[in-house]
Amino acid sequence: MQQVKIIGARLAGSEAAWQCARRGVPVELYEMRPVRTTPAHQTGDFAELVCSNSLKSESENTAPWLLKEEMRRAGSLLIEIARECAVPAGHALAVDRAVFAARVTEVISGQPLIHVRREEVTEIREDEITIVATGPLTSDALSQEIVRLSTPATEPDGSRTGVSAPHNLYFYDSISPIVEADSIDMSRVYLAARYDKGSADYINCPMSKEEYDIFYDALVAAESVEAKEWEKLNYFEACLPIEEIARRGRDTLRFGPMKPVGLKDPRTGLRPYAVVQLRQENLRADSYNLVGFQNHLKFGEQARVLRLIPGLENARFLRFGQIHRNTYINSPALLNSTLQMKEHSSILFAGQICGVEGYVESVATGMLAGIHAAALISGEAPVAPPRPTALGSLMNYVTNADPKKFQPANITFDLLPQLERKIRDRQARHKMQCDLALRELDTWLERVERPAEIGSLSPRAIV
Repeated sequence: MQQVKIIGARLAGSEAAWQCARRGVPVELYEMRPVRTTPAHQTGDFAELVCSNSLKSESENTAPWLLKEEMRRAGSLLIEIARECAVPAGHALAVDRAVFAARVTEVISGQPLIHVRREEVTEIREDEITIVATGPLTSDALSQEIVRLSTPATEPDGSRTGVSAPHNLYFYDSISPIVEADSIDMSRVYLAARYDKGSADYINCPMSKEEYDIFYDALVAAESVEAKEWEKLNYFEACLPIEEIARRGRDTLRFGPMKPVGLKDPRTGLRPYAVVQLRQENLRADSYNLVGFQNHLKFGEQARVLRLIPGLENARFLRFGQIHRNTYINSPALLNSTLQMKEHSSILFAGQICGVEGYVESVATGMLAGIHAAALISGEAPVAPPRPTALGSLMNYVTNADPKKFQPANITFDLLPQLERKIRDRQARHKMQCDLALRELDTWLERVERPAEIGSLSPRAIV
């Protein structure tokens, strides 16, 4: 049987490899780490999480929950492993990053139909069924190969075929700092979940107006890396560095990552002026990340400014905030609804490189690319998920947005189609959208699923 070539063993690539293998399709899985590293990764493990350890809300009938529920029903390996490796995070699904990546590596490497090759790929052949899942940190050499494939062909008369559009887009993404748990002054903080939703798993550092003003002034005055290039940086709007948010106005942080709403201090019964939240980073609970505090400050400046936060006066930082360039293609111009290139149908893209933002969204595209590639191997036409589903709506955005204004997106109800009748109650409307999506998904799964040749979908069954 012909095999599928998958470039990149990160979130999307690992999931795609699993989806092919569970359908009896052999895979050549390429990962350049640790032979060649990236600016953001620290290990050679598959599916290493870089920016955060959160896979977002587990609250029923929310958009992130819907996407994960659809993936669970479709047999996503990484969603199952994420729940095995979960750490306390209120109503969110967060994982121990090291345990999660190690477990994914173990399962994928132990699958006999997946041949792992630790080497960099710099060439993509149009006659091989290939999934490009190299993530936002695609190597320069492979990026140039993608540009080649994305460039419209020239006819003998000099005219261009295909869609003319920008070949590569990019934005800058930032990483949040992590502190050692025993360096947090617990006498100055309190445990709570916003609106008491879920268990009280977040450490909350409350600020008075005076403390906030001191912190704000220090933050906006702090020296950033590459300060002379600041105006040239193109940030993803949903993942702005905290100092960039602060520059938009004195109270923007209080309506963003430092929002105190729903976080009443049980010691005083009052709502603080502002709050910094810390989320557990690993199963040992010996480290916490500063939620929403991705930044681009020099390390010395970070230590000085962040120690102005109540409870972090003596914080020991295991990792400071960083910045790295994320690359993604202009998918609406280049891909169809099954993630295949319009001009090269044997080549599929998955993960952040295809224009989704977020861990779960990346895994989702990898899952779909694996399903579609397996269909191609079997000589079948890939079938896109229905539009009313979260999966279908995400694909609709990625492949049908305006190519001139395209920017990566997370899953939200705004991407899903409106119901035929107007429902004023927001919760009732979202429940109806989720119910419809799951009904449509089940019908689609009956059409695209084939018996797995490796037995149970559980990763425990194959190691």
